[in-house]
Amino acid sequence: MRVTFLGTSGAVPTTQRNPSAIQVEREGDRLLFDCGEGTQRQMMRYRTGFDIDHIFVTHMHGDHVLGLPGLIQTLDFNGRDEPLAIHAPSGTRERVERLVAATGERPSFPVRINQVAAGDVALSKAEYDVRAIDVSHRTNAVGYVVDEEDRKGRFDREYAEEELGLSPGPEYSKLHNGEAVEHDGRTIQPEEVVGPPRPGRLLVYTGDTRPCNNVIEAAENADLLIHDSMFDDSCIDRARETGHSTAREAAEVANEAGAKRLALTHISSRYAGHGWHDLESEGEDTFEGDTVFVAEDGMEVEIPYPDAEREFTITRATR
Repeated sequence: MRVTFLGTSGAVPTTQRNPSAIQVEREGDRLLFDCGEGTQRQMMRYRTGFDIDHIFVTHMHGDHVLGLPGLIQTLDFNGRDEPLAIHAPSGTRERVERLVAATGERPSFPVRINQVAAGDVALSKAEYDVRAIDVSHRTNAVGYVVDEEDRKGRFDREYAEEELGLSPGPEYSKLHNGEAVEHDGRTIQPEEVVGPPRPGRLLVYTGDTRPCNNVIEAAENADLLIHDSMFDDSCIDRARETGHSTAREAAEVANEAGAKRLALTHISSRYAGHGWHDLESEGEDTFEGDTVFVAEDGMEVEIPYPDAEREFTITRATR
């Protein structure tokens, strides 16, 4: 699973940070979360491609949605004919429709608007779901969870061949799918050659939020929590007034959830230049998990399966 941060600024962009947008690629599926102004250019700049079928909007503030008209027009100019689904909080359909038709013309491809509330499964696939969670912002807002199903246990081929006398073929598939097979006059049960189910990955993206129990519950043991961290703790009053979080508060949420890794994003323009290092230091001083970092535009992170030998990796964009 690869996460590319296309936009990591707060409400006001800077020369180094675009408004909010994150692309998640999972086994060839590309999902876009939020679409701030200029997202289409960021997709070209960081070579994520336009092959997306689903856009998940956390809320209707401009820094999260003003990229929709330009992106949709570009998809139209590129000859797209596949449907596009835009998932957005309940009660926002008309506003999303106006953004889609901002140029005065409808796109030539179908655009489906799916309104979601906390607890709704926005997208259900065979191997994972994307569901909405409740967050605490100053408008109607949701966050999103990408939750993979458990995977089949490992098949012990050596034991199957050497101890049970099985040969590769249909019997392997049946056993791996949980079916018993008959072989040499005995019944072989799946658990004899198949290990316990292996956990999938859990990714949580909050969008804009104050710290809240809903995120803590949704991010339990998350492989990566991407949390609003607009301010440092010296601006905690401002964070409370505007419905955002400090880096320390985001780290405390991650600690309570038992998240393995934490990405701090939606960074205020007051930390332009190298000021964001203060946020990262604040997160590092508080977070008890494996990794905490301030997300940057163009940064890519690879999230391995929990039982994989591969490591979690962070690749920063070349400026």
